[in-house]
Amino acid sequence: MADTTSACTRTSKVMKAPPEAIYQAFIEPAALIVWLPPSEMTGEIYSFDARVGGSYRMSLFYSPCDQVHRGKTSEREDSFTGRFVELSPPVKIVQAVSFHSADPAFSGEMTLEAMFEVADEGTEVTIVCTHIPSGIRPEDNEAGCRSSLEKLARYIERNARDASNP
Repeated sequence: MADTTSACTRTSKVMKAPPEAIYQAFIEPAALIVWLPPSEMTGEIYSFDARVGGSYRMSLFYSPCDQVHRGKTSEREDSFTGRFVELSPPVKIVQAVSFHSADPAFSGEMTLEAMFEVADEGTEVTIVCTHIPSGIRPEDNEAGCRSSLEKLARYIERNARDASNP
């Protein structure tokens, strides 16, 4: 049987905003709660300490309309802790993410690296996830990251419009 604990995904999107604005959206709880939950999920942050060695605890909740029970922590919840390993404003954030689950298939520490690179039309945001727990299908992880990046782009671009039209 293949070892899937070393599975990884890479997802990118160009956003019409400077790297500094996007970097801030990764380290501000009020922003994170808006864009991080993929698709129709919602989120709740319980604690947040944005410094190297600091961490945050968060839960993502599946919609009550979602008929599939697939949460890692409970039927409709994915709870996790993210620990900040590296903060290099405004170019990179590295986090170690641990899911709270009784299922050993979700144990271990996934590494999430977010990189922000100036591009012709704004900033290319790239998320690389490595050491994805074996209980998470890489294609599901990639779809979730893609959905979160789409929400991040809408959040960032809406905030930029609001700032230019007081």
